[in-house]
Amino acid sequence: MVTFLVILLIIVCIALGLFVLIQNPKGGGLATGGGTSNMFGVQRTGDVLEKGSWVLLTAIVVLTLSITTIAKTSGGKAAVGSSAIQERLDKTPSPSPLGGNLNSTKPAATTPAKADSTKKL
Repeated sequence: MVTFLVILLIIVCIALGLFVLIQNPKGGGLATGGGTSNMFGVQRTGDVLEKGSWVLLTAIVVLTLSITTIAKTSGGKAAVGSSAIQERLDKTPSPSPLGGNLNSTKPAATTPAKADSTKKL
């Protein structure tokens, strides 16, 4: 389910990018010239594209919130902290400042250092 929502989110994001690129500038920013006119074009297209952009933006917000909610509440692979890496981290013993393992029930065994039997004179 989460994978489907993520794919849908990517499609909606690409569509929003296309909607924004198709729109004509409203006369602000770098579009400061009177060279273009809407004499032969459709004048209501900007409103449709603007409303479509708002709809796609709303869809992005709803999809991201739903993905976050589903990922936090599900116990499947999409749940936070249930990855293979997290499981390995949980299984490895963590070192204590005193040299022992915090996760083990037995105290750490200390091995005496072996004396070097070959001494050079």
